[in-house]
Amino acid sequence: MFRLSKRSDYGLIALKHLAQHADESASARQIAAQYHIPAELLAKVLQRLARKGLLVSQQGMNGGYVLARDPALISIVQVVEALEGPISITPCERGEECQTLQTCSVRDPLFQIKAKVVQVLGDTSIYELATH
Repeated sequence: MFRLSKRSDYGLIALKHLAQHADESASARQIAAQYHIPAELLAKVLQRLARKGLLVSQQGMNGGYVLARDPALISIVQVVEALEGPISITPCERGEECQTLQTCSVRDPLFQIKAKVVQVLGDTSIYELATH
């Protein structure tokens, strides 16, 4: 089953929040408190998103995080891949041992499904999350 990790879920929540409050920065602690999520985990998520260029960290008294670019230019797939790496839905895609690799009859159809999922996630922006 395709499923977002807590890390990706929290990252998307934070980016949606930042898109909705674009006129001000927000700390991990502030966002975590508002959405009742673990502050330490969110802090790590936001740091990673900043390292990947999706957020900018601002220091100082009114420090926190802001989006690095327009939320319409940040896709869900960019966020998920920044936090999790390439999206995969089958173990063989991740290089895991597969005993049915040579005779698998569903690998190619599953790859096509994955491509559609990645396309939808790539076509959906943080702006769309923030406005719906």
